[in-house]
Amino acid sequence: MTENASSLGAHFLDIIPQELNRIKVRAEKAIAQLRDDRHLHLTLDAESNSIAIIVKHLSGNMLSRWTDFLTSDGEKPSRNRDAEFESPGAMTRAELMAAWDDGWACLFGALDALTPADLLATVRIRGEEFSAMEAIIRQFDHYASHIGQIVFLA
Repeated sequence: MTENASSLGAHFLDIIPQELNRIKVRAEKAIAQLRDDRHLHLTLDAESNSIAIIVKHLSGNMLSRWTDFLTSDGEKPSRNRDAEFESPGAMTRAELMAAWDDGWACLFGALDALTPADLLATVRIRGEEFSAMEAIIRQFDHYASHIGQIVFLA
């Protein structure tokens, strides 16, 4: 890796956690506006997701994608993606936010361990190959989309 590429990679690894934290905080502020925890479970219609479902999905996605990020497929065999879209029932705000925090901690821990050279490593998600940098950008896009949904619903 050239010095310029290494500098660019280092810069990317500096800014991507900041930008991810920015959207994380945006969602947390939106959720904090909801005074009644029942509102976390409301949907617009039978086909849409509640904030609670989106939080559960993002947490499951983060734990799957960022655990052993460089060395195992991002879609872990233990993940039950379909269950993430089932109503979490009586999960409290505290339980939902604990799952939320676990997902983000996994993500930030994985990013913190990366070096600029790691950004060019090949990672797999559902058997499809991506550069680590591309996978990070794809995840950022995924999270930002769902966080927009949370903000809208709140």
